[in-house]
Amino acid sequence: MGPDMQSENPLIADFVKLLNSAAGTVAGMGREASETMRERAKATFGGLDFVSREEFDAVKELAASAREEVEALKIRLAALETPKQD
Repeated sequence: MGPDMQSENPLIADFVKLLNSAAGTVAGMGREASETMRERAKATFGGLDFVSREEFDAVKELAASAREEVEALKIRLAALETPKQD
């Protein structure tokens, strides 16, 4: 049974063609599913406004600075509201 035996058997040749065809179909279905998912994600998230990491970090820094300023102002206000003892 040499390598020529397979090519002489039409049943095996047809089966190999069938498998190759099925593999191509499955690969095509996978590509199509991937493209469909990508399009759906674009449609779903396309309307949302996302910010860049740099913008997020800048706003986070501003918020931290504002919190520190508020705490300092609370301390000043408490000092001003405390009655002075003469």
